Amino acid sequence: MWRAPLPMRSYAKRRRQLMDLMGDDGIAILPAAPERIRSRDTHYPYRPDSDLWYLSGFAEPRAVLVLIPGRAHGESVLFCRERDPLREAWDGPRAGPEGAVETFGFDDAFPIDDIDEILPGMLEGRSRVHYHLGRDTDFDMQLLSWLNRVKRQLHMRTGSPQEFLELGHLLDEMRLLKSADELKLMQRAADISVQAHRAAMRAAKPGIHEYELQAALEYTFRQHDALSAYSPIVGAGANACVLHYVANQAKTKAGELILIDAGAEYRGYAADISRTFPVSGRFSAPQRALHDCVLQAQREAIDCARPGQPWSGIHERAVEVLCEGLLTLGLLSGSLKKNLADESYRRFYPHKTGHWLGLDVHDVGDYQLDGESRILEPGMVLTVEPGLYVRPDDLQVDAKWRGIGIRIEDDVLITRDGHRVLTDGLARSADEIEAFMQAG
Repeated sequence: MWRAPLPMRSYAKRRRQLMDLMGDDGIAILPAAPERIRSRDTHYPYRPDSDLWYLSGFAEPRAVLVLIPGRAHGESVLFCRERDPLREAWDGPRAGPEGAVETFGFDDAFPIDDIDEILPGMLEGRSRVHYHLGRDTDFDMQLLSWLNRVKRQLHMRTGSPQEFLELGHLLDEMRLLKSADELKLMQRAADISVQAHRAAMRAAKPGIHEYELQAALEYTFRQHDALSAYSPIVGAGANACVLHYVANQAKTKAGELILIDAGAEYRGYAADISRTFPVSGRFSAPQRALHDCVLQAQREAIDCARPGQPWSGIHERAVEVLCEGLLTLGLLSGSLKKNLADESYRRFYPHKTGHWLGLDVHDVGDYQLDGESRILEPGMVLTVEPGLYVRPDDLQVDAKWRGIGIRIEDDVLITRDGHRVLTDGLARSADEIEAFMQAG
């Protein structure tokens, strides 16, 4: 069972803030994440919906949070499963409607099985429904049936909702700027992730399988009461050139690099780290040259992560440095200006340099506002992750470069006077990595 990491007053404050943004004639409806079948009657491990978790700390399935600003009988209402000793003996304890009020601080709570009778009445008198339309098609249909019922009962008079508004327009902006309490949880996730990467580096040796390194990562996560924030990428040799490689089945060979992209999730908050290191403990000259190029790009990109600067500047600077390096190493030819203009670098660097980070690994928040790059603000957390990938079948380059894939990724908090790298404790440069691995 997930444990709410913050005091209940913190969640109540968030709900109050969202309702203030909605206005008195709106209603917000947030269903819990559905349970997912893995095979036959076996489920995937349950993870609560990030928005519902952010607003409530309530982690049970089959729940719906309803926020109704200005409602005399309670503005914050939860529909949830009733207590059931028989089912709880199989599946674990439930809060029940009583616990939802007493423990989680909702104004009122009702059994989820009664939602068809109760929720339509809550829609009356509301002109706008704030909801994630299209995220859960089954719940979409249920909500539309309630709206149609209300309209029929009111004979199309005013008093029934007239429009849907994407809930993310308000809630995503709240989640984008992290509070001090959230940053403590994110730092904990980062610290656990650093320890996990160190464990994998220590375990690495020629002949080890990728899944054994994955096991070292996940053991460390669980050892510290965390989970994997996403399926770890452990790519040895040419597998590192597959951006979303998750098979993790190959056996490592002496002289290969290993790219690990893995992060812990702690109390719902994610970390996201990538490191590339030699399984034998020493970089070859070509491997070091590409690694140094990526590291320089990351350093200069992180330097652009400052309040008042555009989000796009991080990627633009990384691309410039990578392009300069590729030209110097002979992997590209021509002028820097031409290569940037025609994006020829994308052959070796096909992805962006980062993303927002928070309750989701690729967290919510717009990257552009009114067609312009978003300006960075204190409290934003993002990844900076340049890379270079030379495919093993790329016959246009010297053989010494083929099959080398490198990514270096860290988690960066924008502060009032600059930035702080949450994952700064993990070896990053080639010299630091070699020293760490040689030390055992």
